Amino acid sequence: GTYDISYALSFLLVFFILILFRPTFSINTLSSTESLTISSNRTLVSPGDVFELGFFRTNSSSRWYLGIWYKQLSKRTYVWVANRDNSISNSIGSLKISGNNLVLLGHSNKSVWSTNLTRGNERSPVVAELLANGNFVMRDSNNNDASGFLWQSFDSPTDTLLPEMKLGYDLKTGLNRFLTSRRSSDDPSSGDFSYKLEAQRPPEFYLSSGIFRLYRSGPWNGVRFSGIPEDKQLSYMVYNFTENNEEVAYTFRMTNNSFYSRLIITFSGYIERQTWNPTLGMWNVFWSFPLDSQCHSYRMCGPYSYCDVNTSPICNCIQGFNPSNVQQWDQRSWSGGCMRRTRLSCSGDGFTRMKNMKLPETTMATVDHSIGIDVKECEKRCLSDCNCTAFANADIRNGGTGCVIWTGRLDDIRNYAADGQDLYVRVAAADLV
Repeated sequence: GTYDISYALSFLLVFFILILFRPTFSINTLSSTESLTISSNRTLVSPGDVFELGFFRTNSSSRWYLGIWYKQLSKRTYVWVANRDNSISNSIGSLKISGNNLVLLGHSNKSVWSTNLTRGNERSPVVAELLANGNFVMRDSNNNDASGFLWQSFDSPTDTLLPEMKLGYDLKTGLNRFLTSRRSSDDPSSGDFSYKLEAQRPPEFYLSSGIFRLYRSGPWNGVRFSGIPEDKQLSYMVYNFTENNEEVAYTFRMTNNSFYSRLIITFSGYIERQTWNPTLGMWNVFWSFPLDSQCHSYRMCGPYSYCDVNTSPICNCIQGFNPSNVQQWDQRSWSGGCMRRTRLSCSGDGFTRMKNMKLPETTMATVDHSIGIDVKECEKRCLSDCNCTAFANADIRNGGTGCVIWTGRLDDIRNYAADGQDLYVRVAAADLV
């Protein structure tokens, strides 16, 4: 008797424990027969439990969005929003697969967002899946490989770059992935600021507000962008910039997955590297730019001059150059920049070496990444072209390799206290003294 009772009790106990601690099957896929609705409150959760996809409302309004956020963080942080510029005004909304597209339907089944693919019929059903890295993908249910993605959220970023996401060009499809700010801290719709790669040689990122450029990243120098010296390599992060005939793109990845880090464009127009601090329960801004004063402002000082936060005024003509308009210059209106004292002779010119510089804008530059080209070789190349105005190493690693060669005017230069790199500007021999 007692044996039976204790057996029954222990059975019940095990049963309750199983119910209490039953593995919550984190479902990360949506099949072609299912839908995600606002009313059901169901979400997709990535393997590893880092990201969650579902419907959300902002604090101040009753508008609904479909988005992805960090599942574990105490402060709700959105990393992607599907319908940022087309919110759902009441709580009737559903996400489902229709044909070979993901569609988000609002009131009276009107489409408010869709993946808009025109591809033909896939032979097998299509599924949508939230991956461990926060990428929401649509794929053929038989093809797990990244090459089989029909669509991915990583190709249409909002204001956040996550590890393994790419910023820049896919040259095969012509896609340029860039960040666009939110309207405000509580409004995910598109704001005024963007951070975008321009495929000049070498390529650079620009922070813009509408058509106005506010800041330039400088070219990649093998370690980081020349204009973001704060972006020091962290022990748990690897940066990568790829430039080949398939893509020109920046990406980063974490070597330690217990850290969360992201690059965001803020609604007030800053680019920030943020890392989550679990102890304080908040995002820690690792660096932010435009940062110090006016020297970060795009083309602050006009052509052939450079910005230096430690001089007064902050704009200075390069050696061998004078202000184009002395009166304006004295009134601290620097946009006219500087002009040469002595015309170049093409054959007898020399170079002034400027240390710790942010390299000039590369719209008028060419680059040769050949390994083994050193500074002396770059100098020879520059001298052999009468239009060449400056040169620098393309890659600062291993003592410097490759050449960037500028023809035409030099714009948007500044110096740094300790970082930056050597820039050699061509001047007439008479002005080298």
